[in-house]
Amino acid sequence: MQQTQAPSNFLPQLLRAVGAWAVALLLFFPLGWLFLTAFKTELQAIHVPPLFIFEPTLDNFGEVQRRSDYLLYARNSLITSLGSTILGLLIAAPAAYSMAFFRTKKTRDILMWMLSTKMMPAVGALVPIYVLAQTAGMLDSLSALTIVFTLSNLPIMVWMLYSAYKDIPNEILEAARMDGASLWTEFRHVVMPLSVGGLASTGLLCLVLSWNEAFWALNLTSAKAGTLATLIASYSSPEGLFWAKLSAASLMAIAPIVVFGWFSQKQLVQGLTFGAVK
Repeated sequence: MQQTQAPSNFLPQLLRAVGAWAVALLLFFPLGWLFLTAFKTELQAIHVPPLFIFEPTLDNFGEVQRRSDYLLYARNSLITSLGSTILGLLIAAPAAYSMAFFRTKKTRDILMWMLSTKMMPAVGALVPIYVLAQTAGMLDSLSALTIVFTLSNLPIMVWMLYSAYKDIPNEILEAARMDGASLWTEFRHVVMPLSVGGLASTGLLCLVLSWNEAFWALNLTSAKAGTLATLIASYSSPEGLFWAKLSAASLMAIAPIVVFGWFSQKQLVQGLTFGAVK
């Protein structure tokens, strides 16, 4: 005999479903509206009431490329994001390894200090970093932006890798040491293979953070080394905002990282929840 669902459970499930759809629409409405505006003319974009039915146009995307050289800004974003992620992993991986397996009395204090640096507003470090970059002749350069992105994400990378390394059983490392493995051999052939998931999650998350970083890109670069954030900001002028072109530029800027994040969402969620559930 088929068992029917109790009517008393229908209302709570309906409320949860309605609430989930409401939250989803609230979160995705700005992105959807951005998508629609990118295919409007400037007059259609500022039309009151807003137009939901219109004849789409691709002129805004062509204008963005002609006016601003989208491919240059996209290349700069790709170089700085990948460069800062790779450089950060090269620094954070051995640092987290030493803190996870060779703890001292100051290890936790150092970790907390590193995390506390993320609580300081970025504008508080703008003047000294700007002066350093200017003195070194590195203003409007990809190298300066890559270094700043690396230092900005380094505390998060160390913490995430530290959490990933702590999940590795000490018995495995002790067995490797009893077999005569050196520190480098242990790190390369034991720790690294067992923490591939953590390394991937950390790298993916910091890649997204670097791609979306706007504050340092706007203050340390201009036309030569500007990222896609600089491209978007260029569509704000004293005459006002060109909403259609701004939406097209924003859509072209976020599309690569949105597609990338969609295919790697499992690793991103894993990275964001490291250490949350044991």
